[in-house]
Amino acid sequence: MQYRAFYCADPRARMELKLRAIVVKFFTSDGKISFLKVGAQLLVLCTLVVGLVAFVGNNKTITLNVDGKVSSVQTFGGTVGQVVKGANIELKPADRVSPAIDASVQDGTVINVNQAKEVKVSLDGAEKTVNTTAQDVAGLVTELGVASTSSLSVPKDAQLAVEGSYVSISTPKSVSVVADGKVNTTTTTAATVGDVLKDAGVSIGANDRTSQPANAHVVNNMVIKVSRVENGKTAVTTEEVPFKTETTESADLLKGEKEVTQAGAAGKLEKTFKLVLVDGREASRTLVSEAVSVQPVTEKVTVGTKPKPVAQAAAAPAGTNTGAAAPAMMNEAMWDKIAQCESGGNWSINTGNGYYGGLQFDIQTWIGSGGGAYAPNASLASKAQQIDIANRVYAQRGLQPWGCGWAASS
Repeated sequence: MQYRAFYCADPRARMELKLRAIVVKFFTSDGKISFLKVGAQLLVLCTLVVGLVAFVGNNKTITLNVDGKVSSVQTFGGTVGQVVKGANIELKPADRVSPAIDASVQDGTVINVNQAKEVKVSLDGAEKTVNTTAQDVAGLVTELGVASTSSLSVPKDAQLAVEGSYVSISTPKSVSVVADGKVNTTTTTAATVGDVLKDAGVSIGANDRTSQPANAHVVNNMVIKVSRVENGKTAVTTEEVPFKTETTESADLLKGEKEVTQAGAAGKLEKTFKLVLVDGREASRTLVSEAVSVQPVTEKVTVGTKPKPVAQAAAAPAGTNTGAAAPAMMNEAMWDKIAQCESGGNWSINTGNGYYGGLQFDIQTWIGSGGGAYAPNASLASKAQQIDIANRVYAQRGLQPWGCGWAASS
């Protein structure tokens, strides 16, 4: 069968002619229908149709949920692992997959993948890295087993990244705040001492002190004491300034005599201190200035240097030393100084002026104080005996009986 080619202006007609030519070529050989060729072509066509049917049958629509992100996947994979791999998701040993990796999938199967995540967690100030398959912060908190009322640095519904997530958790704690004479015990999720004080409405002045630093992490049953410090007050004290004594010698007075020509008076020294008060009580003071408000008055004393008159014809009273033993000498150094002034240190002197011995006892004082047990007068007594009687007089009257009593402190 032969066909002549001819030109046709109708495009549809031209298309039909082309299709006819293809069919003729497909099923004929040298212009004649070949049944052998027709059978071979039909066999190829059937194979293609069967393959197409198998292709369409193996294609499945799978729902893939990766950490809450849901997507629809077209796949020819037969297992969960093949589907996940085909979706370019690289699984780690710690990842959680449901159904199991080797489970078969059907059209409409839902695959859930919870990837393992490294999350840096600060739990009440203690930092650690936690491996979790939780999708969000709420799931992480549940895994850690902390109180649901804990304070979080990020929202509970915040999604966790595979790497780089950070969550700060502060669990509820009982805290007592002691300030301004009051104790306030409360339960708080504040992370630091500074946050606790802020939540409690306790303001901290520049000089105030707290028992814990503001950046210290809060622990259960913590006691935070606030001490109010005031350093703007001062105190003034007054102290005596001792006066000096000036001594002037005079030949108009007998040796051993003295006269106060100007009485001394103590001065006043004012000291100013800067105070540090803690909760109203003085904790320390620092001297900042001092000044003499009243000058002391110097005491002026005139001391006689004129020698005492010496009697020419005085004779010693009759009698001798009894030899009675005197006790050990007490205040010997003091009496030596006074004797040096009174008699030039001569313990047996008798000048005839009515005063005897080194300490110049008169007869009345000597006998009245028990000196008669030793001798009729002091000049006949030993140094030890005279000191014994002197100590008796001193015990009753002090140094007042001796004009040279001042020499005791020289």
